[in-house]
Amino acid sequence: MKKDFMFTSESVTEGHPDKLCDQISDAIVDQFLEHDPHARVIAECAVSTAIIFIAARFVSDVTVDFPAVARKVINQIGYDSHSFSGKTCSVVTSLRELSHDEHYHFDERTMSDEEIERIPVKNQVTVFGFACTQTSSCMPLPIWLAHKLARRLTSVRLQKVLPYIAPDGKSQVGVEFRNRQPYRIHSVTVIASQHRQGEPSLQRLRDDVMEEVIVPVFRDEKISPDEKTRMFINPDGPFITGGPAVHSGLTGRKNAIDTYGEYSRHSGAALSGKDPLRIDRVGAYAARYAAKNIVTAGLADECEVQLSYSIGMSRPVSIQVETFGTGRVSDEQIAQLIERYFDFRIAAIVRQFNLKYLPAVVKGGFYRKLAAYGHMGRMDIGLPWEITDKAQILREALS
Repeated sequence: MKKDFMFTSESVTEGHPDKLCDQISDAIVDQFLEHDPHARVIAECAVSTAIIFIAARFVSDVTVDFPAVARKVINQIGYDSHSFSGKTCSVVTSLRELSHDEHYHFDERTMSDEEIERIPVKNQVTVFGFACTQTSSCMPLPIWLAHKLARRLTSVRLQKVLPYIAPDGKSQVGVEFRNRQPYRIHSVTVIASQHRQGEPSLQRLRDDVMEEVIVPVFRDEKISPDEKTRMFINPDGPFITGGPAVHSGLTGRKNAIDTYGEYSRHSGAALSGKDPLRIDRVGAYAARYAAKNIVTAGLADECEVQLSYSIGMSRPVSIQVETFGTGRVSDEQIAQLIERYFDFRIAAIVRQFNLKYLPAVVKGGFYRKLAAYGHMGRMDIGLPWEITDKAQILREALS
C-alpha cells in the first residue's frame, strides 16, 4: 500500500455545462416529488449551443412543465448572454409516461419489517461509500479544497466582487501525502471564464482570483500553499464566455466530482436525475453513511464500503470493507458491524433518510442542491447520510 504520493482532484462551478445538466435533471426530480412523493422519474439532459435536450421517463399524476424547469435553472445560474440564455435557448423534450407499478407505490413510513423485506431493487449496481480523517467533513482533502475553490468562484461572481466572471469555471488541487496523510499543497489551478474579451486584462484576472478566491479559501485551512506550490490561474489565457456556447454538457458525466474526487472508487452510475427508489443513487448515500460512522467511531482512519445489489433482491448480495491498513480492528470485523447495525434495503434507506419527502420541505428543492459541489460531505446542507448517530453504538459494540 503506497503511503507517500501526490493526488489531485477537480471540481467545477454550477455553470459548467455538465453540472447545468445535472441541476436541470434534479430540479425535475424535485418538481415531481414535491407534489407527488410516490412519483417515479428518470430525467437526463444534454446541452449545447443554444439548445437543451431533455429525455424523461416517469410515473406520476403530476404535470411538470419540463421546458419551464430548465429555463428557470439556466436563469438562476446566470446565463443571460446572446450565445446562451434561458429566455432564448431551444428546449427539445422526449417524454414518456410509464404505467403504474402498484408494487412500488408504498408508504415506507408505515411499513413493517416484513413488508420492507418484500421490496426488491430493480437495478443491479455496485456502489461505494468512503470517509477519512483528512477533513472535518470526513472527505479527502483534494476534493474538499477543489469544491471550496469552485464555490468561492461562484460566490464572488454572484456577490459582484468580480462582476466580470461568467458562470462556467473549474478548480483543481494537488496534495502531497506522507504516510497517507496530507502533507503540503503541491498545486492549485483555477480557471475562470469571462463575459467579454479583454475585460479585464489577463494579469488583472489572475491577481483578482488570487486575492478574492484562492487566499480566502486557504485562510482557515491547516495546510496552505507554500513558496513551492505551483499556482495556475487561467494558464491557457482568457477563457471567454464558457458554458454551453463553448462545450457541451451531459447529465451524470461528473461522477468523481459528485463523490470523492477519484480518491476512492465510485460506481460509475449517475447520481442526479433519479428518484429515491433507484438503488444506484441512494445506495451510494447509504454506503457513505456507513463509512462516515465507522471513521467517526475511531475504527479506522480511512474506510471504503462496497455494496453490491442484484435485481429482485432487497438486500445487497455483498458487503465489503477496505480500510487501507488504517483499521483498529480487521476489515472483516468492521464489515460484520456494518451488516449488523445498518439497513441497506431500498425501502429502509428511503425511510431512514426521508428521501421521498425532502423536496417538499426543503426550500428551493432538495436534490438540485446536490447537483453541484458534491453529493457527499456537504456541510452547507443537513444531509441525512452525513449524520454520525451510529458512531457511539459502533464503539460500544467493540468495547
